[in-house]
Amino acid sequence: MNIAIIGAGNVGKALATTFARAGHTVIVASRDPEDAGTLAATTGARIASTNAEAASAGDVVILAVPFASVPDIAGEITAAVAGKPVIDVTNRMSFGAGGPEIDTTSSNAEDLAALLPGAHVVKAFNTLFASNQGDPIKDGIQLDGFVAADDATAKATVIELIASIGLEPVDVGPLARARQLEGLAFLNITVNVANNGSWQSAWKLIGAPETVKVAA
Repeated sequence: MNIAIIGAGNVGKALATTFARAGHTVIVASRDPEDAGTLAATTGARIASTNAEAASAGDVVILAVPFASVPDIAGEITAAVAGKPVIDVTNRMSFGAGGPEIDTTSSNAEDLAALLPGAHVVKAFNTLFASNQGDPIKDGIQLDGFVAADDATAKATVIELIASIGLEPVDVGPLARARQLEGLAFLNITVNVANNGSWQSAWKLIGAPETVKVAA
């Protein structure tokens, strides 16, 4: 599968590494040429000169950037992602008087779908820290790759991608469930922040109905 990754930070690097290891072709675009070059050198990824070029080359497009950058990027790639799965791996978090906060009236994924009405937005990979995106086994346990989407074909494609890198796919339902997936990530982040964690913790759904765990 041709995987376009926009962003070459920790998440982009981890996903590019694990996708390349699984035999996928990775195309990366980044606003930082040095980061893109380092990622390409270590993973064999191809560098695209623009976000639109990367999106055009990908069967699946992944936005591995802070969500604040997403509206501008969406404007650049709108035509290139028409009809394609676009994976949102971002999480929402703000800080108020009482510390970290999260708005659950919507989700980043739903907001992205509004920005890219011609694409098929899928929420995936956001509940995993970069270290676990690069290595899906933690303490001998196969970690879960949660996925939410409205389009069945796009969801099936991403489930196949999730399984190909060694995660256990878990279909949590429509794109609106991204609110809960972003909440899971928020909880994991805040636990690590509050306890000076090592950013290695991860989620595993135990005893789920057989129809939830999905064979790719």
